[in-house]
Amino acid sequence: MPDALPGLFLGQSDAAQPENLLFNRANRHGVVAGATGTGKTVTLQIMAQGFSDAGVPVFCADVKGDLSGISQVGAPNEKLIARAAEMGLTLTPRAAPTVFWDLYGQKGHPIRTTVSEIGPVLMARMLNLNEVQEGVLTVVFHVADKEGLLLLDLDDLRSLLVYVGENAERIGREVGNVAPASIAAIQRALLQVEQQGGDAFFGEPALKLEDMIRVGLDGRGQVNVLDSTRLMNSPRLYAAFLLWLLSELFEQLPEVGDPEKPRLVFFFDEAHLLFNDAPRALLEKVEQVVRLIRSKGVGVYFVTQNPADIPDSVLAQLGNRIQHALRAYTPSEQKGLKAASQSFRANAAFDTAEAIQGLGVGEALVSVLDEKGAPTIVARTKIRPPASRLGPATDAERAAVMAASPVRGLYEQVLNRESAAEILANRHSAAYQAQIQAKAQAEADKAAAAQAKADQKAAEARAKAQAQAEARAAREAAKPARRSTRETPVEALTKSVLRTAGSTLTRELMRGLLGGLKRR
Repeated sequence: MPDALPGLFLGQSDAAQPENLLFNRANRHGVVAGATGTGKTVTLQIMAQGFSDAGVPVFCADVKGDLSGISQVGAPNEKLIARAAEMGLTLTPRAAPTVFWDLYGQKGHPIRTTVSEIGPVLMARMLNLNEVQEGVLTVVFHVADKEGLLLLDLDDLRSLLVYVGENAERIGREVGNVAPASIAAIQRALLQVEQQGGDAFFGEPALKLEDMIRVGLDGRGQVNVLDSTRLMNSPRLYAAFLLWLLSELFEQLPEVGDPEKPRLVFFFDEAHLLFNDAPRALLEKVEQVVRLIRSKGVGVYFVTQNPADIPDSVLAQLGNRIQHALRAYTPSEQKGLKAASQSFRANAAFDTAEAIQGLGVGEALVSVLDEKGAPTIVARTKIRPPASRLGPATDAERAAVMAASPVRGLYEQVLNRESAAEILANRHSAAYQAQIQAKAQAEADKAAAAQAKADQKAAEARAKAQAQAEARAAREAAKPARRSTRETPVEALTKSVLRTAGSTLTRELMRGLLGGLKRR
């Protein structure tokens, strides 16, 4: 029976051989590719539930909404039952243990992280900044680290941008020029992200990885489904979030080498969004994470339309490959088809490029790593039917799953502890109060100085007047005493008698001399 064989049973090849993805090679990563409508989502669902049944937690993004059916018991029709019988597979309908997540908190438990944890590189990617603006954003993060300012949400980042702009001259002398135009561009980009609802992603409580990497009492791994139906309207936010989550896994999980089965399997749907217009530094980071996270026991599977969407440096790290049908009508599509066919180990029974174009819905070319780590010869394979529901869960069913979730109530309530916005606001308030007090003190000091100056002038005037008076007194004291010209009564009487006598005597003498005139 296929279920008894080691590894995850994917389906049966044309040669009636089971195609199994070995669990001890599942951390060597993989790719699931194919045009729209060829069965990629069903393959992803089968793989996610297969890993879960083996006790491996899974994370996957639900871009269209139909992956939510993994949380419900399947109801296979006659066609699916017949396909399972052809493979010798006993199809037992059952649901996978599912936890729904949603960055917006509407169709799943909220997922949050802080601006500080995102870092300047991913934040610049999310905001679609150019190289100069990214450099300024790096300076902003540097200032936050240096001054102990926590960046938890977009309000914190916005406040810090204002602070850096106001202190651009001082900061520029330390770490380089901070152009006001770049600050303004970042602020506008933040506004766009906020209008798209991206502010819900930033804050606390931040996601704890252990809440995703869970194994139930029944031994099955938890399937974490991120509802991305709304998130896909902001493709850069979507890609940046998944890359952040992958980076967190890489940084926090310990080394385990090559385990018997992965610690976690991570499906990156619509993978082309990660690489479109990505700067070289970001591509190098992705390549590094994919190359090294294998030793952390994490398998990464990119889901995209064409393997050509993935850079060669990353594609070379993907050992397990499942290729659904591709259509090649344009020169670029033909080039992608050729690249896809050449990435497989050739099978002498058919032409790989022709087989890719001729695959039906639910069929794929499969090549996985064998026990020695070498890729198997590509095989045309019918993918097995899923045990869970094909199609989306209803809103009521989703609500029931969320109500029974092991993380219910852990992330719904937003926390808002003191961070950069509050600290800078307090600084500004304290500075404003200090400015008012300094101004009042300056005016008081000015008035006191003016009064002291006036008092000094008055004292100097009094001292000068006193000195002048003392000088006059000294001069008067130095002069000889003068007799008074005023006559006393006795002197006046004596003077009058003498004057009268003198006048009488004078007249008598005068007449005597003029004897002729003298009368008797």
